[in-house]
Amino acid sequence: MELISNYMTDDSSRRMLNELTRKTFGFDFEGWVKDGYFEGDYIPYSFVEDGRMISNVSANKMHFLQRGIEKNYIQIGTVMTGELYRKQGLARKLIEHVLSTYENECDGIYLFGNLSAVDFYLKNGFRIINQYRYFVKEEYIKKSEGSRFLPVNDMGEEIKNKYLQLVRNSCYFSSFEQINKYGLQMFYTAGFDTVYYAEDIDCFAVIDDEDGFALQSVLCKEKIALTDVIGRLDMVTDQLRLGFTPLDEDLYLCTSELYDGADDYRLFYRGDELEAVERDRLYFPDLSHA
Repeated sequence: MELISNYMTDDSSRRMLNELTRKTFGFDFEGWVKDGYFEGDYIPYSFVEDGRMISNVSANKMHFLQRGIEKNYIQIGTVMTGELYRKQGLARKLIEHVLSTYENECDGIYLFGNLSAVDFYLKNGFRIINQYRYFVKEEYIKKSEGSRFLPVNDMGEEIKNKYLQLVRNSCYFSSFEQINKYGLQMFYTAGFDTVYYAEDIDCFAVIDDEDGFALQSVLCKEKIALTDVIGRLDMVTDQLRLGFTPLDEDLYLCTSELYDGADDYRLFYRGDELEAVERDRLYFPDLSHA
């Protein structure tokens, strides 16, 4: 059994990773890498045996501007083991390797773990913490006389390229903003199915309506009022969730609620710096989950 890592640009190793992620999670990384969205912040650590990847844990370098202060975290993700190799402690060994590699090199380590794995992560020294989710008050969900947000997929390549540029360099709309978000945001939005554009305010919005109606990301070159964005959304419900922590200046628009991950996950962490997530009512952006 061999430990390999940091191989995403190696076709043969990535092919093995893709095979395991498809079987475990139903996706792969091929288009993400080939289309140029991978930029080195996703670092897999994998056990390989007889030409097959049997277990993997990834370390994701996450740079945040957290209430005006830069924080460098490691997010653990794509924890998986092939069906025939489970219950042999392989994932635990990989997590221990990641912890020993990064724990003294960052401000904290966190992950979003399945409910079935709660005991596993607690036994490995992680603690559970909650987040706060933000919902726009109903009185601020009203129609504007300006243009609506329209699907980017119906527009030309120039608009799509403009979106790519703004993912890299946009005004901040969050007090807990991922600075190096290009790779992860493009993992979720490379197909542009959830990306919309309002011409009159020169602004993009990423909108998800699969589980309620969520404004996941706002991107523009010049700062505009969040109310101008909200007023141009084609709302199908009176409830609008923000997929990020709003700026302090926009808190009056919102109500917040404690969120433990519900039926989807629990947030685990190591490092006292991350205790600010619950204390300061923060929320990891929807599009920052690795």
